[in-house]
Amino acid sequence: MMKRAILVIIMMISTLGIYSFNKFNANDAKTSFASFYHDKFNGRKTASGEIFSNRKLTAAHRTLPFGTVIQVTNLRTGKSVEVRINDRGPFNSSRALDLSKAAFDSIGNIAKGTMPIEYEIVD
Repeated sequence: MMKRAILVIIMMISTLGIYSFNKFNANDAKTSFASFYHDKFNGRKTASGEIFSNRKLTAAHRTLPFGTVIQVTNLRTGKSVEVRINDRGPFNSSRALDLSKAAFDSIGNIAKGTMPIEYEIVD
């Protein structure tokens, strides 16, 4: 029994050591895809309680705290925009962000619907 307890403790310590080297850093740049909000959401409340407007530079992300400012870069054009997280979503696992139309249009082509992006938190 004692050997088993020691083995479990050793495994736990080694797991913690591995975890510290592979720790996820929320500030690292991430790549994914982004889409934009449909006009029908204008005037509706976002998850943060703010009223949504497609004319503001805002975005939805599943986990980033409300108010977080991120820089979003279109990987096809290299154009970037800073947006503030004020909603939750997108509810499609292939995309990381739903951008307002103003944000999407400033770096991409709305006719395409989605675009490959890189995003990172602005300090």
